[in-house]
Amino acid sequence: MEYLIEYGLFLAKTVTLVFAIIAILGALMAAGNRNRRQGNKGEISVTHLNEEFDHLSDTLKRNVLDKHAWKLLQKKERKQQKQQAKQDARLARKKLKATDEDEQDEARRKRVYVLNFNGDIAASAVDSLRQEISAVLALAEATDEVLLRLESPGGMVHAYGLAASQLQRIKDNNISLTICVDKVAASGGYMMACLADRLIAAPFAILGSIGVLVQLPNFHRVLKKNDVDYETITAGEYKTTLTSFGEITQKGRDKVKEEVEEMHRLFKQWVQEHRPNLDIDAISTGETWVGLQALSRNMIDTISTSDDCILQACAEADVYEVRYEYRKSLTDRLGFAVETSLGRALKSIGTSLRNTRFYS
Repeated sequence: MEYLIEYGLFLAKTVTLVFAIIAILGALMAAGNRNRRQGNKGEISVTHLNEEFDHLSDTLKRNVLDKHAWKLLQKKERKQQKQQAKQDARLARKKLKATDEDEQDEARRKRVYVLNFNGDIAASAVDSLRQEISAVLALAEATDEVLLRLESPGGMVHAYGLAASQLQRIKDNNISLTICVDKVAASGGYMMACLADRLIAAPFAILGSIGVLVQLPNFHRVLKKNDVDYETITAGEYKTTLTSFGEITQKGRDKVKEEVEEMHRLFKQWVQEHRPNLDIDAISTGETWVGLQALSRNMIDTISTSDDCILQACAEADVYEVRYEYRKSLTDRLGFAVETSLGRALKSIGTSLRNTRFYS
């Protein structure tokens, strides 16, 4: 009997603790929702990559070179900086006096704006991308360039269609668009990538997957076996075709197949329009290729990494990384902290399990 009493007290404490946690999380979620209703906007952050790379280089030189060599190098760099400052001042004065648009373009050094897109299945990064592009287009001129670091395995057609349309805005404003793929640009990712004036990929980056997929589980037979009715009332012959709980008919299956084929045709047409030199029928099988293979199929223009592209750009232009970041509510920050902690814990467990395989 004493054991049951202790167990009951323990259970009561546990239930109380759980309800307290739920109440706290509910309050935080309500506060987060209020923030979103009030307009939880973000802000643009800009990093001058020329200065950042110079700082990294200087740090390495200061720690590697001997004192005498370091002082000589500093003296030489200060002299170069003074010369560059004088040149910049002359260009600025020339621009002020310029009356012709062409003269003004010549007077200003080229700018390269670096954007980043890390795509998930819903292409949720498009929310930031659209803001970044709007900001860049407010300042960029025809002599400038946008360099997009793109990573995406693809996802929803309509979401990636919107992301591709955002990149089209850059081209519509006659600004050069370079896209770099270091890891993967497949399916919807390649739908975006093929818009580039210059498409660059790392040697083993994955590209392609020009195809369309529809898949879902169907529990109709499970429901039928357990005498569970599932009713759907619709108006319109094809309002529902494939569902998770309704019976799948051949007519509905054929309709979805027709829609998938049509979407695939539009996808192929989009890629062909933006990269006319490739054999669209040969690469639109849903297969993927690494960068070295994609180059021989005219799917990309050059083999390189985004790091090399940016460093080369820094040698001839002012390079700015532009990011639009939404302000995170308390709920979002808490969720991110929990997600990060859980991810680290799982990674640690996975590493431990992997290492223990080599011991008896």
